[in-house]
Amino acid sequence: MMKVVLVTGASSGIGKATALELLRAGHIVYGAARRTGHMAPIREAGGHALPLDLREPQDLERVVDTVVAEQGRIDVLINNAGTVLHGAAEDVPLDLARDQFEVNVFAPARLIQLALPYMREKAAGTIVNVSSIGGEITLPLGCWYYATKHALEAYSDTLRLEVEPFGIDVVIIQPGIIRTEFEDHTGRDLREISGGTAYGAMAEAMARKSETQLGEEGPASDPGVVAEVIREAVEAGKPRTRYAVGYLADKLLELNRTLPDREWDKLALNATK
Repeated sequence: MMKVVLVTGASSGIGKATALELLRAGHIVYGAARRTGHMAPIREAGGHALPLDLREPQDLERVVDTVVAEQGRIDVLINNAGTVLHGAAEDVPLDLARDQFEVNVFAPARLIQLALPYMREKAAGTIVNVSSIGGEITLPLGCWYYATKHALEAYSDTLRLEVEPFGIDVVIIQPGIIRTEFEDHTGRDLREISGGTAYGAMAEAMARKSETQLGEEGPASDPGVVAEVIREAVEAGKPRTRYAVGYLADKLLELNRTLPDREWDKLALNATK
């Protein structure tokens, strides 16, 4: 059945790939992002492109109001947009940490609050929250990003319990290492925030590793593999609660779930060498 879908962060990476995948599958798709010019492929494929700044409450209200005004309903909300910040816990300014939570947790939560009344009215709907393998695992120099994704997963698990009686599904997507613009500034951030501190050697090693893995010749997965899994979840009669997808996703999650903490710590610290 054709569904009305709102995808945030649709100007690049997983969001754009997801919007185009769902359009190819015949759904009505609204992509939302700050960089509206980058969503031209979505418009050309028959979708809609809406400006959205997750830090602006009125923008959150406007995009949901627009979808409902034009389509009469919203069947699927895909909270994909987010931001990432790398640096040692001791070094990261707390205003940047608060911004991580604003974009990665509070903005998706507000969009969910805005969309849920329309889903409950239809006794159906799907909320897809794009988390990360970082919603379960942690590595050095990413504490605030991992904190937001852990929070998003706990929020999603609680939400699933609350809305299931209304016929609404909540799905968590856990991408592994994906080649997108999302991590383009990882090396720069590591060097700027922690490069000149006590954590400088660790930061430089992590910066070089990120540049190797995420480069054109690196092993990172294409965002299209995540888009296909999101379409599968959206179209499923009863989707799974979690989907891990992409390079190293299943492997790292399984190791984290089975290894004792100290053994995981040794493995994680090897990434800094």
